[in-house]
Amino acid sequence: MNPSQSSNSLFERLRFVLVGTSHPGNVGAAARAIKTMGFRQLVLVDPRYPDVLTHEEAIAFASGAQDVLAEARIASSFEEAIEGCNYAAALSARLREFSPPVTAPRALAARLAQDAGLRAALVFGSERYGLPNEVIARCNVLINIPANPGYSSLNLAQAVQVLAWEARQAACGDEVPSQPVGFQGEAAELAEIEGMFQHLEQALIAIDFLDPDNPKKLMPRLRRLFSRSQLEKEEVNILRGIANKILHKRKP
Repeated sequence: MNPSQSSNSLFERLRFVLVGTSHPGNVGAAARAIKTMGFRQLVLVDPRYPDVLTHEEAIAFASGAQDVLAEARIASSFEEAIEGCNYAAALSARLREFSPPVTAPRALAARLAQDAGLRAALVFGSERYGLPNEVIARCNVLINIPANPGYSSLNLAQAVQVLAWEARQAACGDEVPSQPVGFQGEAAELAEIEGMFQHLEQALIAIDFLDPDNPKKLMPRLRRLFSRSQLEKEEVNILRGIANKILHKRKP
C-alpha cells in the first residue's frame, strides 16, 4: 500500500494552515508545494482576498494542484482551522521571548511520523507580518528553519515546501520510484554476455588494440566495466553488432 493511501498515515493526519495570507499567488504555490509531497489538507484563516481559492493568480501558481485548492477551506478563526487537531506547530523566522519550545523541521517531522496518534497542523503566518503572538502561544512548538543568519526570510510557499518535504522524508525515507524510469529491457543471460566478450576480444585483436600475446588486464577491466551496467539483451546485441562490423571491415 502506498503510504499516502493509509488512513492513519502522516499524509492523512497532517494539515497545512495559512493565517492571514496576502497574495493569491502564494496560496496557489503553497497548494502546489504540498501536493508534490503527497499532502492535501489546506486551510486558510482570514485571507486578504475572500475569493482567493478561485482567484486567477492562485490557480495559475497552483500549476496542476487546482484540486488541492478546490478541496481547501477558509476558516474565520484559528480555532476553527485547527478543529480536530491535537497538535499544532507554528513556523516563524523570528524567535520570540515567550514562545513554545523551539524545534527544527526535521525533528518535528520525525515525531509526527512516528506518533500515529498525532493529528497535527503546521501553521504559517502572513507574508508581511508572520504569525501573531497569540497564535504562536496556542501552538505546541515553534519551528525555525535553519537558514543564512544574514538573510533567513523565506517566501511563504518556500517555507511550506521545506516542511512538506521534511514530513515526506520522515514518512517515507529515501524511497525510489515504484515504476522503472527510462528504458528497461530484458536482462542478458550470462552465456550471451560471455559470447559478447569473446566477440569483442576478436574485434579488438583485429584492430590491433589488443595484443593476444601480451593482453595484460584489458579484458578483465572491460568485464568489470560492463558488470556495473547490468547489460540487457539488446545492449549485448548492439555490442556484438559493433564487433561484427569491425571484423567485417578488417577482412582483406
